[in-house]
Amino acid sequence: MADLFSSDQPERAPPGRPLADRLRPKSLGEVVGQEHLTGGDGALTRLIRSGSLGSMIFWGPPGTGKTTVARLLAGETGLAFEQISAIFSGVADLKKVFEAARLRRQNGRQTLLFVDEIHRFNRAQQDSFLPVMEDGTVVLVGATTENPSFELNAALLSRARVLVFKSLGPEDVEKLLARAEETEGRKLPLDEDARAVLIRMADGDGRASLTLAEEIWRAAKPGEVFDAAALQQVVQRRAPIYDKGQDGHYNLISALHKSVRGSDPDAALYYLARMFDAGEDPLYLGRRLVRMAVEDIGLADPQALVVANAAKDAYDYLGSPEGELAFAQAAVYLATAPKSNAVYTAFKAATAAAKQHGSLLPPKHILNAPTKLMKDEAYGAGYRYDHDEPDAFSGQDYFPEKMGRQIFYDPPDRGFEREIRKRLDYWAKLRKERSEG
Repeated sequence: MADLFSSDQPERAPPGRPLADRLRPKSLGEVVGQEHLTGGDGALTRLIRSGSLGSMIFWGPPGTGKTTVARLLAGETGLAFEQISAIFSGVADLKKVFEAARLRRQNGRQTLLFVDEIHRFNRAQQDSFLPVMEDGTVVLVGATTENPSFELNAALLSRARVLVFKSLGPEDVEKLLARAEETEGRKLPLDEDARAVLIRMADGDGRASLTLAEEIWRAAKPGEVFDAAALQQVVQRRAPIYDKGQDGHYNLISALHKSVRGSDPDAALYYLARMFDAGEDPLYLGRRLVRMAVEDIGLADPQALVVANAAKDAYDYLGSPEGELAFAQAAVYLATAPKSNAVYTAFKAATAAAKQHGSLLPPKHILNAPTKLMKDEAYGAGYRYDHDEPDAFSGQDYFPEKMGRQIFYDPPDRGFEREIRKRLDYWAKLRKERSEG
């Protein structure tokens, strides 16, 4: 009896396949946007020429070709391709995959095991890959959108090479759209401005650009051409690629903080706006602005801390979107304020000294003596009341005797800090005299 599902006709693509799937590259040379890996002198091209692949971690944003490249590598090197996802796989699934790979190896064929979202495996599951990587049962290719240094075991990383996939540039997305038009046999119904908007909407994600193109073709009436405004109505607006718990979140807050530290109000406003646009928690942004005020400005402008706290309170009072302007004002104030990290570095040094020296008793002359026994032990003896001294400064030593005089706070000699510097110079002179004596 004939198999109902068999056919003598050539194999055809199943109906309903998404455009992004139909346009998957058939060779490394067709991969767009990753020339540093797949170009003539790319890292992966060189590996293929050598005839030997090692385990690798592909790190990069969504839609940059990580899965496709892994498939192509297996095809180029003759390895069996096995794909699993850390989202849907557990220990039992891994055991089955490893056993199948061992059987293939006994039959003379190695397996390229592609693990999507590998960072979602816990540390014990990640460790389970080590034996099959070491004995050559599998060539592991893991894909992750998160920083491998933070998400993957050191043991796994030591056995795999990390290759970085880049977001697609506008010219790369344009190439994909041109391929899509060639495959579909029709132009996208967009004017020039709308096409540029579509490329920006893709946000460096090749798969997203093709998905958006499909939506446009479905929505367009015969002969209709969308302008930029109509395009946004048709596809709505794709949310920025930003996960508040992952790399995108930390990258943008780092950029905001460093823009403020670098006294660039324009860049600070840009990154602040991006984080608000992505739906960042305003309370988190408020806390970070306060942190910038105390870490990077400090006593160079004590008002900076007041402004940052006031911005947080203003947002609580006004809400969104009016309250966002208070954060913008604070960001500009902090970026344009004079900078000093003297208190920040001084406190770090003091903390390190406190941990190093342990529970040393303060000098007895600055200890209170509420009992006769304590007075007999010379507690408080010789203490000089600073308010009664010339310039309200006695010059006593307040550090434990075994520790010796320390200097943690060393501000630049400017304006409000000059009076403090006079006293610090005194401490330095006193320490020198004691060491020489």
